[in-house]
Amino acid sequence: MPGRARAAARPGRGYPWRVTPSYADAGVDTAAGDRAVELMKGAVAATHGPNVLGGVGGFAGLYDVGFLKAFERPLLATSTDGVGTKVAIAQAIGKHDTIGQDLVGMVVDDIVVVGAKPMFMTDYIACGKVVPERIAAIVTGIARACEATGTALVGGETAEHPGLLGPDEYDVAGAAVGAVEADRALGAERVRAGDVVLGVASSGLHSNGFSLVRHILAGRGIGYADASAELGASWGEALLEPTRLYAGPLVELLEGPHGGAVHALSHVTGGGLAANLARVLPKGSWAEVDRSTWSPQPVFRVLSDLAGSSLESAEGTWNLGIGFFAVVAADAAGDVVAALDGLGLPAWPVGEVSTGAYDPAGFEQGAKGVDGGAVRLVGAYRA
Repeated sequence: MPGRARAAARPGRGYPWRVTPSYADAGVDTAAGDRAVELMKGAVAATHGPNVLGGVGGFAGLYDVGFLKAFERPLLATSTDGVGTKVAIAQAIGKHDTIGQDLVGMVVDDIVVVGAKPMFMTDYIACGKVVPERIAAIVTGIARACEATGTALVGGETAEHPGLLGPDEYDVAGAAVGAVEADRALGAERVRAGDVVLGVASSGLHSNGFSLVRHILAGRGIGYADASAELGASWGEALLEPTRLYAGPLVELLEGPHGGAVHALSHVTGGGLAANLARVLPKGSWAEVDRSTWSPQPVFRVLSDLAGSSLESAEGTWNLGIGFFAVVAADAAGDVVAALDGLGLPAWPVGEVSTGAYDPAGFEQGAKGVDGGAVRLVGAYRA
């Protein structure tokens, strides 16, 4: 992949040792980087369609955007993110083949929020020591998720940082670019009073709130290799359940007969449920999300029980079973739900957008710099 294996540094001058120190003496193994590329390049190449030029190994990835000439006013959408402290669990149990899907979910699923179709992605892995099989497992996971979302993995970098990171430590990040016709871009300006808010199911924790998860387990003396009878697996395996990928099915929905009924989308990541929905509602509007319309997965309940806290107290940290919101026209809500279910994304109505007067107590107003609508959760979760 572009830049993934660097050439060895030239021998330095002026060192007091008799033998000129090498890059390997400093703890950097460029040959291991080359071996990692060999192990991963097949999976990466599988994401390349006719728009990708140059293949694997160049300094920069090339992507043919000639198709944008057919757009009246093309808009590019871009997103960048990481996986956060979920990587600590992958490192602890030596399982590295799913963390790549988490990265793609965090990055590419943000692209579709504005209605854009993802085109290509790049990744960055910083590690204390390049272990070829480990790096290949991470990137293969990224590539498989890119392939599933119709995204080309056109480049990446693996940087070895001995002394900064331990031999078994690493972090991952990525960035993606997509495109949308300007008059089809989604957002708060399309939302109207009476629109129905749909919840779209998550696969579990996804990649948010793991600092809290790790704090809870540490406080109870629970290790990641310990079995959880409630979750039917070891804690590490249960917590590494990969992020559900939404981009592919949502792009298909938007390009289908009911795409015009979708007015806004929200990816439920950092900040939790109310804050992320509020970001895509227009100022002056509000919505109440009815907790009784769904039951959070066991992982959320077990963690809350261990912490001695309520599910409600985690609504600003975990997704609690909803990974996306869709705000849709009321007269097409049933059709959109059926379409999403058919695309493998379970969805259901959770509320309605209003613009009338309301008591702001308990509402969350906008988030992350967006002066958006107001949202609060009401009722009790289904047992």
